[in-house]
Amino acid sequence: MAVGNRKRGFGGKGKAALRTARGSDAPRASLYDEVTAKIIAQLEAGCFPWAQPWSSAAAVPGLPRNAVSGRPYSGVNVLILWGAVIEGCYPSQDWLTFRQSLAAGGCVRKGERGHTIFYTDRFTPDDGREGGDAPEGEPRTIPFLKRFVVFNAAQCDGLPERLTADPTPLPPCEQHESAEALIAATGADFRIGGARAFYDVGGDYVQVPPQPAFTHQIDFYRTALHELGHWTGSKTRLARDQSGGFGSALYAREELCAELASAYLCAALGIVPTVRHADYLGSWLNVLRADNRAIFKAASQASKAADFLLAFVRESECTLARAA
Repeated sequence: MAVGNRKRGFGGKGKAALRTARGSDAPRASLYDEVTAKIIAQLEAGCFPWAQPWSSAAAVPGLPRNAVSGRPYSGVNVLILWGAVIEGCYPSQDWLTFRQSLAAGGCVRKGERGHTIFYTDRFTPDDGREGGDAPEGEPRTIPFLKRFVVFNAAQCDGLPERLTADPTPLPPCEQHESAEALIAATGADFRIGGARAFYDVGGDYVQVPPQPAFTHQIDFYRTALHELGHWTGSKTRLARDQSGGFGSALYAREELCAELASAYLCAALGIVPTVRHADYLGSWLNVLRADNRAIFKAASQASKAADFLLAFVRESECTLARAA
């Protein structure tokens, strides 16, 4: 199941899709309300869906993924499925649809409840291919939001072992090689020292206190990844608006993006995420209550930030492979 943003044509289904899109403003708004209300309820209950989502289960750290394709989910779907892991105490980060479970030779157990995730895309209606209202004669595209229901592999019986086997968790260690490799591969101006962790927008550098200064040394990496999340927002990189002053809604949005990016990166690198900036909870709740799309945008931006940083590691590995 594809999750993400890709442009594609609907062919003969264009008119039907257009009718659906034009008549779906209210349903689409209700989907945003539904997800936002759930995240707000979790935050109000003191549960951060991106922090230690496997603390009440046996699941190993990692991003939720489709059990069949192996493709990790992104954006707000990560938060939804991590929250589901907490709620269901599932030992797996693998998910699949009802039909996928049958095609794989298994089945969803009777009485199990699925979890709703979302797929966003854009399509070009037949009557928009002449340019329409789009700038410079480009085809007019219409965004749409679809929902899918997925089940955790632990909710299914009869699945082949290849779809349910979890990777071996990384052993605890102070020096985390994967995180060190990512920091080095970015080429960021990464400074160690002082008593504060921050990203300086004007100077375009990250500063983090020395690792021994942290009560738990693994927190050095969690903090470093949070600040590198901010670093991706520079005008020369992903160009997020980082002009908000402390206490503003814009500042809270950027902090939420960096917080989620750090959680996504931690999961990808095998580090259990924790809440690094819980003192922002009040401002996050204000943002989410004022805008039912804020969590979607923050989660999407966080996925882009995490992917941006992980791409440096992949490029570095490819370079080393070519040199060998």
